[in-house]
Order: sequence, then C-alpha cells, then structure tokens
Amino acid sequence: MSATLFSKKGFEKTSIQDIITELGLSKGAVYHHFKSKDDILEAVMRKRFDYATRRMQELIANTQAANSKDRLIRILEQMVADLEIHTMDQILAAQIKNPQFVVAGIKESVQKDARTIAQIMIEGKADGSITTDYPLECAEVFMLLANIWVNPILFERTRSETLSRLTFLQQMMKGMGVDIVSDTLIEKIIHRYDSNEQE
Repeated sequence: MSATLFSKKGFEKTSIQDIITELGLSKGAVYHHFKSKDDILEAVMRKRFDYATRRMQELIANTQAANSKDRLIRILEQMVADLEIHTMDQILAAQIKNPQFVVAGIKESVQKDARTIAQIMIEGKADGSITTDYPLECAEVFMLLANIWVNPILFERTRSETLSRLTFLQQMMKGMGVDIVSDTLIEKIIHRYDSNEQE
C-alpha cells in the first residue's frame, strides 16, 4: 500500500497521515513498526529488492537454453521486462540524490546479484559459451555499469545518450568474452526509458 501511494503521489508528497489512512491503521500502530517515512521507504525498497532476488532465482531455476550464455541472456531480458520490478522506478528517481540510498543499491548489486550472475558465467565457461577468466569481476562490472552508469535517472541522460552507453556496454562485455547484452535487452531497456518519460 505504501508503495502504491509513493508511486501515485511521489515520496515527498506522501505524508505519514496518507499512509495511516490508506492502511486503515492507528498512528500508534504505524509508529510501532516505523520511526519515520524514510523507514517506510526502506521497508518498501527492501521488499522490492527481495522480490527481484526471488524473481531472478525463479528464472534461474526455470529458464532453459542451449547454453549458459543464452540462458543468462534470457534471464536478463525477462528481468528487464518484469513490470513488478520497475513499479518503484519513479520512487527511485525521487531518492536518487540520497547518497545512502544510492550506496545501498550499489552494494545490493555487487554483493548479491553479481554473485548470482557470476555463477551462470562460471557454468558458461565450463560449457564454452563464455570465455572470461574473471566471471565474478565481469559480473560486478556489468551490474555496476548496467544499474548505475547506464541509469538515465541517476545521470539525467537523454534517450540517445542512454542508448549509446548500452551499445558501449554490449561491445565491452563482448570484448571480455561475456556476450550477454543482446539487442533485445537494449530494446527492452530503451522501452522502459520511453515508458518512464511518458509517466
């Protein structure tokens, strides 16, 4: 419910009273669990991170492909296309100037997501579809660049600037022996960019 309010009204314009009214709880009940609106946002974001982690694990368990590289490509394309993961994009945009929030996102990417992706890269090295000798480092660089450097919200980039960076990321990963940034993935990310611009 808080996530819905934050998405509709924006984080800054949503008051604690709005949340209390929406949830139908007493002020005491809300403050029993949360000290501030920032604590509520942190809980909402934790829920989003947990959902993204669960979704990735589901895709890893259920995605079939000829080899690990193709499997990873399919997983990444499905993650980008998942609307639930992106419901919080506008809230993220409002919090992007909060250094603590940005650092938490970076740590989440490197400490959790990159390790999961690295494991598939290791499997790809074994089946010959991925050739890097540095799967963990490649996964970390990929996650940092994809989630931070390419992020148009963080750097207030235009569509063409974002597309240029995605194309560079595609070529860079290919050069490192991890050809996982498909044209379809780029199209899906640009589609997300276009959708956010229209909202």
